[in-house]
Amino acid sequence: MPEYLAPGVYVEETSFRAKSIEGVGTSTTAFVGPTRKGPFRADTDAQEVPELLTSFGDFERIYGGIADLGLSPATNYLAHAVRAFFNEGGSRLYVSRVVGSGADTAAVEVTAEGTAAADAVGFVARFPGTVGNGRIVVREVLAPAALTAMTNAPAGTLLVTGADATTAHHLKVGTTWHPAASPGDAAEDAATLAADTPRIVSLLVLAIDADGEDLSYEGLGFDRSHPAWVGHVMAASPGRRADHLQNLYAITIGAGVGALALRDALFAGATTNAAGELENSFSLGDGTDGAAPAANDYALALGELAGLEDISIVAAPGASAYADAQAINNLLISHAEARRAYRIAVLDLPPEQLPGQARTLRGLIDSRYAAVYYPWVVVPNPLARPGREDIPRELALPPSGFVCGIYARNDVERGVWKAPANEVVRGALRFELDINFAQQEMLNPLGVNCLRYLSGRGFRVWGARLASSDPEWKYVNVRRYFNYLESSIDRGTQWAVFEPNGERLWANVRQTISDFLYNEWRNGALLGTKTEEAYFVRCDRSTMTQNDLDNGRLVCLIGVAVIKPAEFVIFRIGQKTADARA
Repeated sequence: MPEYLAPGVYVEETSFRAKSIEGVGTSTTAFVGPTRKGPFRADTDAQEVPELLTSFGDFERIYGGIADLGLSPATNYLAHAVRAFFNEGGSRLYVSRVVGSGADTAAVEVTAEGTAAADAVGFVARFPGTVGNGRIVVREVLAPAALTAMTNAPAGTLLVTGADATTAHHLKVGTTWHPAASPGDAAEDAATLAADTPRIVSLLVLAIDADGEDLSYEGLGFDRSHPAWVGHVMAASPGRRADHLQNLYAITIGAGVGALALRDALFAGATTNAAGELENSFSLGDGTDGAAPAANDYALALGELAGLEDISIVAAPGASAYADAQAINNLLISHAEARRAYRIAVLDLPPEQLPGQARTLRGLIDSRYAAVYYPWVVVPNPLARPGREDIPRELALPPSGFVCGIYARNDVERGVWKAPANEVVRGALRFELDINFAQQEMLNPLGVNCLRYLSGRGFRVWGARLASSDPEWKYVNVRRYFNYLESSIDRGTQWAVFEPNGERLWANVRQTISDFLYNEWRNGALLGTKTEEAYFVRCDRSTMTQNDLDNGRLVCLIGVAVIKPAEFVIFRIGQKTADARA
């Protein structure tokens, strides 16, 4: 209560209504798997928080394109899955990169082999992968400098004088110019230098990866005191988050390398271009993607996602093609089942499986937080080119990328309470196997969700079951809707913690949750013609004992009548006579 110690008028704000609960998002997805490039979690101690992607262009900038990996199989399943996810209607995606054992980073030495570390210069890829086996082009840019430009130039600027721009080099130390070879010598008069055809020297670096993607850096300095020193702009550990995510290459400069020594190293053996500027090129090598990722590698990648509360769907597209497929599925299930995770795992079966094999593999899984989809989806290969018969024109891709996008599309167009089935798979040319009605009669009761071609209706997801033996948890939409309810109530009632545990708090909690569930019922998410049929909320002496109160526990009992899908639509038709009475 406020204190009133002096006479006067006091105006106070108060609340006459219960606090509201805002429904959480349900379509934010996370993929784990190998990519062409990008940051990753290298060990159990270093944390690398994935970036939220909102388009396939975001993925290409950070994690590379859809080119094949140096693995077996080589298909870049995760990149294709990301493309499918956004094409099917997804809008928010996290990607956690997986790197297998033996992966190496590409590098090239600029100075001669055997040079002491303090005097060495080189370029290195910041992340492992064959995509790092690219090229670095360096160019010396000369700009005429008048006296004003020389005066305003930042400290660390390198200057050359003479008609051929090679007679003398000068370095700006503080506010004065000194000989670059001996910066400790006496300062040189700027006006005298200005009369000798001075040119300011800057460095341009063009970094081109193995996929042909390039990134240029202009106006770089050679000296450590320069605000745009190349060793800072192309650092192995950039200070800016954007640079950390997108800059593939870094430069290594020994502690004893000065401005002139760095210039000489970069342009030793250089050629002169049409503009009279020195240019040199360095090819990086020895970058590899390593071995096919194992379960331990996926465990590290999943660990990056644990602290991201907005994720509702997790998948590992392509993991079923590796030797540790079953172990990776178990990791995904454990991740989704973690306390307060509020997630569902979308699982793939391995490629080229017959229905009998699919039934056997489904028997290895039992979880209320996972759904299995089968078979794989055949799509046009975006890498195919005319005249290149060695590149297949079609690709078989795991269904999880498509299905996660359909989940997101279904949530936006209808709601998380609607089963994500009888939905069109937009990107499909066909499915790896044409599942018929009899085969689905065998697979559907086991919880294998089939993707089928239906004549006149196209390619559709024709199943919405969980991979669970618990009859209470049979449908995907029920699981996902309860995740939505639980997460929304969890986050929307945090205000109640440490409040006085009495009748007033209980009434506020009841009203808060009842208002939220009433809105859900009005939106069609709950079954019942009246609110009494759709839900109940109890929070009083009937749900708590004195022992609960003594131990600081508030117990609220909530019941909801969720809508289950009309999986079997049955019409009973019989004959009637013309004179039959109603």
